[in-house]
Amino acid sequence: MAEVTRGAGPRASDHEWLPYSYRPAIRLAVQQQRDGTWNRSILSLPSRHSADFAHVGTVPAVRRLIESGWNAESPPLILARRLLFRLLAEDNDPAFVYELGSKTRDDDLVRRSRGLFREAAAAALAQCGYENDPRLRGAARRILERTVAYLESPLGAKPWSRVGNTHVLPAESAPPSLYTLTMLAHMPIFRHEHFTEVERIYDWIAQPLPRQEAVQVFGKKQISQPHLVMGDMLPHRNAVDADIPFALMWLETMARLNFLKRNDGWMKLFERFVDDRDRSGVWHPHKGMERPSTVHPWAWSTFPLDDGLGPDSKWTDVTFRIGLIGKLLGREIELI
Repeated sequence: MAEVTRGAGPRASDHEWLPYSYRPAIRLAVQQQRDGTWNRSILSLPSRHSADFAHVGTVPAVRRLIESGWNAESPPLILARRLLFRLLAEDNDPAFVYELGSKTRDDDLVRRSRGLFREAAAAALAQCGYENDPRLRGAARRILERTVAYLESPLGAKPWSRVGNTHVLPAESAPPSLYTLTMLAHMPIFRHEHFTEVERIYDWIAQPLPRQEAVQVFGKKQISQPHLVMGDMLPHRNAVDADIPFALMWLETMARLNFLKRNDGWMKLFERFVDDRDRSGVWHPHKGMERPSTVHPWAWSTFPLDDGLGPDSKWTDVTFRIGLIGKLLGREIELI
């Protein structure tokens, strides 16, 4: 109602209380600890078969509450805000590596953890609506400058190095991450001010995705970096069918970045979602009757928001995302 029916439905004051009556969101909120974190972690997720929010980290929890319609000024999000702004700092303080910390001090791993948390915190704060805060804008500028400098460097032109039988990314590599894309997607004024740099990122993420998985070297360790975007992460239908929630999150982010309309491949994939709706506008899968699921950490915060208890409610999330993406594309939305 907040995203899709804006200007077409009831006044905001008539339904602004509704998100705070939703039990799954309340259950997530009350699990927050006094220091503002969830489970003293930043990016952790519940297990795939978990029935509750056990072990969820702070950034996924904050983003899920925002996705559930909670205001950035609600108590749990205010409590988490101080930590998220602290994570934006350009330092390598090992006290802020949380679940990625280890008993042995490894400066390379601390630097990697702090950089990852910095981008994730920036994404969460941008989604909360803090685009005009100078702390977030400063962090966003540094992240963008570091990313574009990498893309335009010789290392960006030839990103892979061979270590044994594996192709890896050197430690100094800084391609755009999914969190960087989320941050930019929710900072339209900032994007306008840095149009050329954002265009450079589009050129990078629209290129064919390499076959190699993103593995980066830190000291003597090779660590998988699934959050790094090395090219088009939604190149064909098979990628969509493999993880529908991730596909929708990608398409929504591209729409917010104003990239979706200009990419014929992504637009065809979105139109396929539109065509898969029934006469009443509700989406249904091509095969089976099970609700889509995701194992991707980036998409967890957005899916599923509906509890799936009703006979058709398992299609609610996908139908909503299709409508939201359509709204972002400037299309007229029919309420059902």
